Order: sequence, then C-alpha cells, then structure tokens
Amino acid sequence: MIRFGSGALGRVVRSGVGRRRVQTLVIAVATMMAVASAVVAGSLMVATNAPFDHAFARQHGAHLTASFDPGRVSAAQLAGTRDLEGVTASAGPFPATTIKPVGRDGGHLPALTLVGRSGPGKDVDALDLKSGRWARKSGEIVLAASFSGQFLELGSTLMSSDAADARTLTVVGFALSAGGSAEMWATPDEVRSLASGDGGLTSQMLYRFDSAATKSQIAADRKRLGAALPSGALVGTQSWLDTKRAADQGAAATIPFLFAFGVLGIVMSVIIVGSVISGAVGTSLRRIGILKAVGFTPREVVRAYVAQALIPAAAGIALGVVLGNLLAVPLLNDTESVYGTVSLSVAWWVDVVVPAGALLVVAVAALVPALRAGRLRTVEAIAVGRAPRTTRGQWAHRAAGRLPLPRPVTYGLASPFAHPVRAIAMVLAVAFGTVAATFAVGLTQSLDAVANAQDPENRADVTVVSGSPSGSGPGTVEKRQKPPPGGSRQAPAGAGPNQGQASADPAAVRAAIAAQPGTASYYGTATGDATVSGISGTVRATLYQGDSRPGGYEMIAGHWISGRGQVVVPTGFLERTGTRIGDSVRVTFQKETVSLRIVGEAFDTSDDGMRVHADLDSFAKAEPGVFHVEVKSGVSAADYAQKLAGVVKPLGGDAFAESAPEGENMIVLLEAMAALLTLMLVSVAGLGVLNSVVLDTRERVHDLGVCKALGMSPRQTVSLVLASVAGIGVVGGLIGVPAGFALHGYVLPVMGRSAGTGLPPSVLDVYDTSQLVLLGLAGVLVAVLGAMAPAGWAAKVRTATALRTE
Repeated sequence: MIRFGSGALGRVVRSGVGRRRVQTLVIAVATMMAVASAVVAGSLMVATNAPFDHAFARQHGAHLTASFDPGRVSAAQLAGTRDLEGVTASAGPFPATTIKPVGRDGGHLPALTLVGRSGPGKDVDALDLKSGRWARKSGEIVLAASFSGQFLELGSTLMSSDAADARTLTVVGFALSAGGSAEMWATPDEVRSLASGDGGLTSQMLYRFDSAATKSQIAADRKRLGAALPSGALVGTQSWLDTKRAADQGAAATIPFLFAFGVLGIVMSVIIVGSVISGAVGTSLRRIGILKAVGFTPREVVRAYVAQALIPAAAGIALGVVLGNLLAVPLLNDTESVYGTVSLSVAWWVDVVVPAGALLVVAVAALVPALRAGRLRTVEAIAVGRAPRTTRGQWAHRAAGRLPLPRPVTYGLASPFAHPVRAIAMVLAVAFGTVAATFAVGLTQSLDAVANAQDPENRADVTVVSGSPSGSGPGTVEKRQKPPPGGSRQAPAGAGPNQGQASADPAAVRAAIAAQPGTASYYGTATGDATVSGISGTVRATLYQGDSRPGGYEMIAGHWISGRGQVVVPTGFLERTGTRIGDSVRVTFQKETVSLRIVGEAFDTSDDGMRVHADLDSFAKAEPGVFHVEVKSGVSAADYAQKLAGVVKPLGGDAFAESAPEGENMIVLLEAMAALLTLMLVSVAGLGVLNSVVLDTRERVHDLGVCKALGMSPRQTVSLVLASVAGIGVVGGLIGVPAGFALHGYVLPVMGRSAGTGLPPSVLDVYDTSQLVLLGLAGVLVAVLGAMAPAGWAAKVRTATALRTE
C-alpha cells in the first residue's frame, strides 16, 4: 500500500474517481475552463508585450526612413551612404510619391505614400505579404494590410486621383510594414509615371544603424547622413521610435485588462477545486474511517484524496490547453491585424507554464482538505459517517420557520448553514462569477464610449470643404483615416475637395450652408501645423468657428472652448509641457502668435496627444476650410449633401454625407476577449454550485425521503433545492457587483494611463442602477442554473429508494 497507482492505494483512488462521477466531472471541467482562459489570457499578454518590437525585428525594420530630392542627389550617391559609419544595412533608393486615390464610388482615401519596389525585400523592411501577390506590371498596386476589409479587397480598383485622366489601379496584394515605411507599393516605373503635381517625386532610403535606441542616437545618425550628401538633398525623415511609441501605448492598454481576468480565473479554480475536495472529504468520513481501520496510514489517506483530485484535473488541464489554443487562434489573428505584428501564435512556454501552474494550484487546493482527512480519528470518522452535526444550523431553521413562506422554501433557505464552509465556497464562486460579469459589462460599455468619443468632427451629418488644391493651409480638410501605428482598419473617406480648382471663399460657403433648406446647425474648422512655445517641432492645431459643441471632444477636466483666447489640449500635451488647466501657452498658427489660456483637458489620443483645439476667432488671419453640418430631423443627409454640392461646387468647394463610423478593431477585439473570458468564469462558477448542491442533495437524500413520505411533491422538492442556493446567489451578487464595480473603476484608469491619456466621465461612469440590480440578480441566476440538475434528480428519486439510502 505504499506505491501510488498500484495495490490497495491505487484501487482506492480509482474507486473514488469512478464513484464520484459528478465531482470528477466538475474538477475536470473547472480546470479545463480555468486553464483555457489562462492560456488565452497568457497568449494575448505575450502577444501584446512589445508586439511592435517583435514585428520590427522579424522584418528587419528601418530605424530611419529618409526621403531625398532626386534633383539634388544621384542614385549612386545614395547607394554610397550604406558605407557610412554606423550604418549596418540599407535598402533603396526607391522612387516615392504621394497620391490621393479615389474609389469607384467616388470615395477618397487619405493621402498615401506610394513607393516603387520590385519586391517585398529581405535585408531592410522585409514586407510581410499578408494576401495576394506583389505588383508586377503597370496598373497594379499593393496596399497596407490595415486597409484590407469590406471596402477594399483583392481585385478592387482605385483611381490614382479625381482628375479626368487618372490612372486605374488594381489591388493585387496587401502587405505589412512594421515600421510604416509606406501605405502603398507599385513597380518603380509605375511610381515614376504617377509622380506629378504637388506630390512630386522623391527617393526613399531605408537605414538600419548599430546605435538607434534613443532619440539622440537617431538625431546623430540623421545628422551624419545629411552631412554626407549635398545640402538640401535630405528633405524628410521618419524615426522608428515614433512608430514604436504609438504602437506600444496601444498594446500596453490591454495588459491590465488581461491581468484582471487572469487573476479571477486562478482564484476561481482554487475555490472550486478546494470546495470539491473538501466536499469529498466531508461526505466520505465513514469511508475514511474504514480505510484507516483496515490499515491505511494518514499519509496514504492524504495521498489518495490528493490523487483523486489530480487525476481528473490532469485530464481537464490537457483539454484546457487544447481548447485554449483553439480559442486563442482567432483572437491572435485579430491581434495581428490590430498591432501589425506578424505570425502570431501561442507561445510554447505558455502551454508549459500554465498547465504546470494549474497542476500545482490543484495539488495545493486539494492538500488542505486531504490533510483534514488524514488527521481524522478512526472511531470518530466511522461513528459520524457522512451526516452533518445535528446541532449545526438549527438556529437558521428556527429563524427561517418564522418567515411567511412555504415550508419547503424555508427549509431550503436554512440548509446551507449546516455546512458553512461549503456555503462560503459557493458564495465565493458565485461572487467571482458576478465580479467577472459586472466587470465585463462595464468594460464593454466603456469601450463603446471610447469608440463614440473618437474623432467627434466626423460625427456630423454632412461635411462641406472649400476645395483647397494645395493640401495645406486653412482650406485643408483633414480626414484622419490614415492607418495609425496600431493598424486599425479604416474605410475609405468620403469625397474630398476638387483638385485643380481655386479654393472657395469661406464666407460664400458659409452663406450657402445657412441658406440651404434642412440645415439645423453648423460650425467651421481650420486644421494645420502650429508651434507652441517650449515645444520643439510642430503640433497639430484645429481651430473652431461657431457653436462647435456637437464636434467637441469628451472632457476629462475643465470645459470645451466657448470663446476667444481659449484652448483645449489632450493629456499628453499637459504631461509633456508640464502645464495644467488655467495656464497660458503661446501658439503660432500661420505666422500669427496668440497667447491662449488652457480651459480643458480633452480625451484625444491622436498625434500622441500633441494637439491643440482653439477658437478660430482668436487668430485674425485664420479662415475655416471645412464646415460640419447637422441636418434637421427627417432630412436625408445624402440628399442634402447632393443639393448643397450643386451650390458650392461652382464656388470651388464640395459637400458630402458622412458614413457611419466603423468600430475600431482594437475595441472589437477587447470586447470579444471580455465576452469569452467572462463566459468561462461564469461557467466555472455554475459548476461549483452544481458540485456543492449535488453533495448536499446526496447527503440529505434520506431526509428528502422522509419529506416525500410525509407528502412533499416533486415540485416542492425542486423548490427546496433551489431555495437552498437562492440565498447564496443573493449574497454572492451583493458581494460580486460592488467588487466588479470597484475592479472596473481601478482597471479602466490604469488602461488609460498605459495608453497615455486620462479618461472622461462618459467612459468611467457607465453603470446605471437598473444594470447593477440586474447584475446582482445574475448571481441568483448562476446559482439557480447550477442547482437545476440536482434539483431535478432529487424530485425524481423514489421515496423508498431515498429512505433506504443512508
């Protein structure tokens, strides 16, 4: 009886596993769910841990993407820069230009960088061709993978511009550049033929350096590069650090969320396994006594009960690893498209560490009640058997008996007090399930609020533009639909300004909007680069004219601009400049410098939080280049835009209806993860209730037989069993809802800080009283659903069979 798995000890273990089929199943399924959720959460945490770095390393991304004027430097001179000190690898020169493609339906894409390359490359910026093939001939293009979706697919066609002689371009592939070197690729000859007008032609070079980990190192590399070539040859550069910072901020926001669900899963598995083994010991006291009477030592009893937990747990863990990998694959695919990483898969060590950790957790959870079994005295265990102490819970029965409720219900309400430890375990299981549900509901609503708060200018029904041909200055319409570093998939923009025409007079456009039937309200904006005292480089400025509240950003603190001399800035601006609400900053826009007072902190994460929103009338020379219009109720935005376009096009402008914005992939991904992990945790909670109710029902089967003999109907039996968990569900809900509410209030700000921004009340204050009440009732629902099966079994058992059971 010494070696585990053989002899008498092995037979005891196998008998216990086979005899307690429900408990065995609960342990297996609970561990399977816990391990599956841990594998999913762990895999996503690995995937979101510096995803840009992994993709950048695999693609040999360019530390510096440089643009040169081909009129000032030859291809041979550029090729010679690969021998400069510090340069470890280079690629190019590639012809590059900027175009504004137009869809067949007239929808404009944002201005895209088009680079001519004969293939994906391999030494520097080795593009990952996600689908299709590389462009081989004239008229074929490869788009950035972030554009792939319902609007653009393989075989889709675009026009190179909205000019009458525009070229037709066919999408033959979607590729991914981790460093964001371009958004579109074609053959070199095709790029040269498309380079014209304001876009012009530049030469792109991609460099990797032996020292490029800091801004100062990149600056030194850039300086050395510029010094080696003729003056004015270097016209622009893009550092990989800027792309990395934006990508890492997006990835970091998911870590607190995944960590919260991971902790909930681990705690839930400990509670369930500990409860199951504790129940197995409590219902097997007589058997333990017999085992000791026939010669089993306390150590062997402990080993037997630990083994009875480890065997089904091992099976559940194995199935959980398989299930977790299957569930992780689609989420990892979505993560790949969101973050721009390549070849994401479940890390091998996750499949090793999670099962090993789960097995250790099960062993520890089973050891505590097993030690109790080992310490039981033989005579006491045989004498007590499996019945609870007769004095335990009597006060609860007396108190419940005074309630104006049917006797079966009061009997059920008092039943949990006969086994307080088991009842506490059920309460904790229900509570943690309710915590997960409450947190997930709040998280989903917060993410929806974040999506609704993005780009408020694009929420207007109709956008009217002046038609500036230059692409800069006050007449520019800024459609922020260029794929961000995170890789969010975007739809083509609506129709843009007419190229080749003079800009419309903003006053004339304003008058046309005011005179157009169906206009409810409108405001104008001007967007461009500005400089702020104390900040090197430029920041993006948006100036508003008129009542801009419909297009105002959600406010974290302070208020939206309401008059001259006011400016609203994001969290990133305040942190970088060391300013706060009430301070003044000097802003220069179109060579006009004005002192503005910060009146609010806006929820705006674009441009790394380095933006300013101010009143346009603060700048005497600024004029609106785009107007955002709200139409009256019942008026079709499309018809309104078509009629208004007929009026403003002769003036040099254009009007188009805004389409409903798509949900960002990142938000959809987080919501899918929350739903999946919550479903798993709630299922585990229900299994914990199922196991406990099965133990209680079997333990009291003789009492149920007596009740049936006295006239209790099957319906009353079901009421008794369900009532025994209803109170537990209420208590679990009362504990779980406030805990889930508090968890949401803690995790969401952490996610915001990880993304480099504060969060407005509309994102944080998402619960209402009715939701919290329903979530509290969800605890009762979880408990009742877990008890339904054993309640049905108790109702069907025959009276004679129950009376013979002891």
